[in-house]
Amino acid sequence: MRRQPVIAAIDWGTTRLRLWLLDAAGEVIAGRRGDDGLTSAREAGFSAVLESHLAALGASETLPVVACGMVGSRQGWVEAPYVDTPARIDAILKGAAHVPGERRDIRIVPGLAQRRTDAPDVMRGEETQLAGAGLPAEGRHLACMPGTHSKWVEITDGAVAGFGTWPTGELFSLLATHSILRHSLGETPAPVGADNACFRQSCKTALAESGDITARLFSIRAAGLLQGLAPADAAATLSGLLIGAEIASAQHRYGRPDGAITLIAAGALGLLYQCALDLAGLPFRLVDAEQAVRAGLFSAARENGMIATTEPSA
Repeated sequence: MRRQPVIAAIDWGTTRLRLWLLDAAGEVIAGRRGDDGLTSAREAGFSAVLESHLAALGASETLPVVACGMVGSRQGWVEAPYVDTPARIDAILKGAAHVPGERRDIRIVPGLAQRRTDAPDVMRGEETQLAGAGLPAEGRHLACMPGTHSKWVEITDGAVAGFGTWPTGELFSLLATHSILRHSLGETPAPVGADNACFRQSCKTALAESGDITARLFSIRAAGLLQGLAPADAAATLSGLLIGAEIASAQHRYGRPDGAITLIAAGALGLLYQCALDLAGLPFRLVDAEQAVRAGLFSAARENGMIATTEPSA
């Protein structure tokens, strides 16, 4: 018998979206990806974009939808107000905002706000990954979510106690394209591999110097001029310095958790962070980022009564 979807889950960011039809066990039946992120969807209409993707997958007109990401921002479809830390992860999911005026039930998971005067911070989307990452229910734990704006999250007994954002990916892009280093990295910086010796050495350097890499950055340019540092190795050096500095800074802020760090990542970037955490001597548990967000969205659908809380009997 063909499996039937019970929910459509969508991770809807600024530039892209990922949509899956999930069955009663949370398993993927079908999926789509597109460049219909927040920017373009505002022009085309969020409802029109969503219905186009659902129609392409043959979804019924009554299939409910649960979403996370920038679609719930102030500039998105419907603002899903931030939940303040500290907050239990299941309580965050229960606060999903309803999209009015649609023929189907559509909910958007809220983001998280840290309103500390000394460390204000926000996130949207990562809270759903946390919900699907299989974090222990007890103890103090750390989660690392690499990206353009990497998040480090402190979780205590199932509640988000606090978090911090390191714009590591954005810094790499800015330095590579809008600083003197662009002459060393070339017009299109080469992809960085975790086995690159320059990446590993620069990461070790940043870790050893507690993340103080400011004076090391210009040395990339100097090494190109004086020592023939190749563009690919220059990119690897910059990446290693930035990722090493992020990990050193996060370790200084949060110390060591109970057990391994939960690394929620995927692809080449995930491999770089695995290497960097190894170099830092920090044990980690790898969770696939895409699987985590799907699992988190499925949990959000259940927490909001959009699907049954128990699987149907055979």
